Amino acid sequence: MAPKGKVYRGSVKEFPGFDASQDAEALYNAMKGFGSDKEAILDLITSRNNKQRVEICQAYKSQYGKDLIADLKYELTGKFERLIVSLMRPPPYSDAKEIKDAIAGIGTDEKCLIEILASRTNQEIHDLVAAYKDAYERDLEADVVGDTSGHFKKMLVVLLQGAREEDDVVSEDLVEQDAKDLLEAGELKWGTDEAQFIYILGRRSKQHLRLVFDEYLKISGKPIERSIRGELSGDFEKLMLAVVKCIRSTAEYFAERLYKAMKGLGTRDNTLIRIMVSRSEIDMLDIREVFRTKYEKSLYNMIKEDTSGEYKKALLKLCGGDDDAAGEFFPEAAQVAYRMWELSAVAKVELRGTVQPTGSFNDDGDAQVLRKAMKGIGTDEGAIIEVLTQRSNAQRQQILKAYKAHYGRDLMADLKSELSGSLAKLILGLMLTPAQYDAKQLRKAVEGAGTDESVLIEIMATRNNQEIKAINEAYQEAYNKQLEDDLSSDTSGHFKRILVSLALGNRDEGPENLTQAHEDAKVVAETLKLADVSSNDSSDSLETRFLSILCTRSYPHLRRVFQEFIKLTNHDVEHAIRKRMSGDVRDAFLAIVRSVKNKPAFFADKLYKSMKGAGTDERTLTRIMISRSEIDLFNIRGEFMDLFDKSLHRMIEKDTSGDYRTALLALCGGED
Repeated sequence: MAPKGKVYRGSVKEFPGFDASQDAEALYNAMKGFGSDKEAILDLITSRNNKQRVEICQAYKSQYGKDLIADLKYELTGKFERLIVSLMRPPPYSDAKEIKDAIAGIGTDEKCLIEILASRTNQEIHDLVAAYKDAYERDLEADVVGDTSGHFKKMLVVLLQGAREEDDVVSEDLVEQDAKDLLEAGELKWGTDEAQFIYILGRRSKQHLRLVFDEYLKISGKPIERSIRGELSGDFEKLMLAVVKCIRSTAEYFAERLYKAMKGLGTRDNTLIRIMVSRSEIDMLDIREVFRTKYEKSLYNMIKEDTSGEYKKALLKLCGGDDDAAGEFFPEAAQVAYRMWELSAVAKVELRGTVQPTGSFNDDGDAQVLRKAMKGIGTDEGAIIEVLTQRSNAQRQQILKAYKAHYGRDLMADLKSELSGSLAKLILGLMLTPAQYDAKQLRKAVEGAGTDESVLIEIMATRNNQEIKAINEAYQEAYNKQLEDDLSSDTSGHFKRILVSLALGNRDEGPENLTQAHEDAKVVAETLKLADVSSNDSSDSLETRFLSILCTRSYPHLRRVFQEFIKLTNHDVEHAIRKRMSGDVRDAFLAIVRSVKNKPAFFADKLYKSMKGAGTDERTLTRIMISRSEIDLFNIRGEFMDLFDKSLHRMIEKDTSGDYRTALLALCGGED
């Protein structure tokens, strides 16, 4: 059960009226004769906690002179047998068996070693070491040392000591020093001081390290995970990332492991079994909460869709319930969301593009290279890509003028004539100014039959006042029409009001106002029908104020509003909007909220969705790569890696081809 003073968060509870002898008899009868009653076995074993199962094993031995685990192994088969047998072992012995299997024979299951040793408490590690010695008459540390190498081995040995500090009293000076030491050991050092990472991440308390990670973000402008990916490699990198994830939230670490075990083709059953068994009496309820919040589906439903037979039934009983039925946000997830907004407010992130002005720039020389690439039969696409993807937009505008002056020709017209398909759209887009390019994308989104609302939302919800003003001027110049008029005539209702408000470019640019933020949070809560207090405002009045808050308040102020909203309602505003709104209005407000929280992450998500699955959304991919290349594409790359565990460079490389791919990779600016 839970330690004194703590709420029990396991899904498997002590069975009331437990009788070990009676259960032993029931299991004996279920396995007696020809065949076995698998339903009876799974019902009984999954509804007893581990302490009770151990007592059943002892009673079975006393009553029948037989080993219950041996009988279960004989009667059951496959994944179901592995799951049931795992449940019968005490947790330290179950971990010991997993590690023994991971290092036995040829090759090592490093993922299993990482999962267990990165996630267990000091006491769990001590119990594991003792159980390994008892079960196999071998020293666990010696076996791990004999089967691993390098810094990976050193960190595993540190974790095996079970000596992480457990003092909740934190020294602010030591927090600052550790953050500085980690930065100097990695980002600021030629090479990496791995020993410093091992010492700090392997020994400091969880509470201390959470504050160190926050401080690291403040002084470096990037999360510690991104630095680890950049500075470390191989199994050592994976181990350190797992340690960081478990420090931040063990439940979130296991939710992610479970999701990856079931997503895509095939199921990693060993991982699924190990986690469902090992966490069923510790934090399965927390894992379920984080899983549902993070992946927008319940763990129960994913298991149900991904497994079958008695194996599925047993896993679902260990899961303990379907969270999709609740339809509400979780208190634990609300706390995580509050912390994210807090970090969003304090992080000093330097935005960086991937395309910089080239040194020793020669506009006339570039014009000559481009002319040569398009002159005569055939086109040298490589030369065109090399020049235009390595120049800033301001330099490209100078090349346009030099080309006209030197050859009396329109470079845009020549490029359009010589290039085709996706490459042509990308190169021609690069030749427009940012405002001209956005104006053109907006015009395409509203002209003709149908409207591309996603483009309208992406551009209008993410541009600052200065960018909006420039877009309005470019739109008027190119099409002799007011952008606001076209948006009004092509959209309707609240969605039209949102777009028109954003098109005015009147967002406040000042700091937060705490008093006003609290009042704004009340309006947001009332509009989303989450407030306990009620006002005399009509529904229309509330919606107008809500729209005004999201479309005109400054980003620093909105971050404070969304924090106050969580304190007021125990919900995250993004989750609340997703659940209580629909259609284009929901998507527009979500884009604003996600831009306020982390704009590079918003674009990273859109890029990922443009390439995942069958086919590629080249319009979205091209638009974002062009529009963010000189603003924050470097930051987007970092967020992409953090969110999806793969680099933007690698995904573009895999999902596109030919000269289009070459040009995109040049804009991407490197492999992470």
